[in-house]
Amino acid sequence: MGPMTKNEVIMSVTLLVTVGLWIFGSTIKVDAITAAILGLSVLLISGVVTWNECLSESVAWDTLTWFAALIAMAGYLNKYGLIAWFSQTVVKVVGGLGLAWQPAFAILVLLYFYSHYLFASGAAHIGAMFTAFLSVATALSTPPLFGALVLSFLSNIMGGLTHYGIGSAPVFYGAGYVPLSKWWGYGFLCSVVNIVIWLGLGGVYGGRY
Repeated sequence: MGPMTKNEVIMSVTLLVTVGLWIFGSTIKVDAITAAILGLSVLLISGVVTWNECLSESVAWDTLTWFAALIAMAGYLNKYGLIAWFSQTVVKVVGGLGLAWQPAFAILVLLYFYSHYLFASGAAHIGAMFTAFLSVATALSTPPLFGALVLSFLSNIMGGLTHYGIGSAPVFYGAGYVPLSKWWGYGFLCSVVNIVIWLGLGGVYGGRY
């Protein structure tokens, strides 16, 4: 392919520096946004990327705008106590039903999983609700290891519910191949299949041990 051009060298070095800052940013006190802006600034100043090229990426700007709003919304739901209130209410209601641990845990799992519609971040959801739900499940006699594993598994697959449920989702949705209604429909359908597999078949299999 021949030697690398000047622009290719600049792009490669900028990519390495940006990714390096992203990985080690917490150690050297550089956050991910600063790293991204620095990388983009270098590419713009060096002429590798022009501002007109940036403006032409309408899908990226669209994704940035609405995803930023969704993240802010999810953050403020947590900040103003809605998530804490929801968790505490669920704990009180489910704990007061007097059910055996199996149906009580099933209710907790479904509420934990589908409450992800309120979140634009898996980390925020897990941080706000995982401990509370696991605590009440354990208090209702759910085997602690079983409860922790089920909630952990579901914490990894609930991001597919919506086009904003996990960090990578807006990128895939922004490509424009799947309409919004189909994304939500397929997301719900896949969630049912996942719950049947992980909670149903997996629960029966795990119960043998």
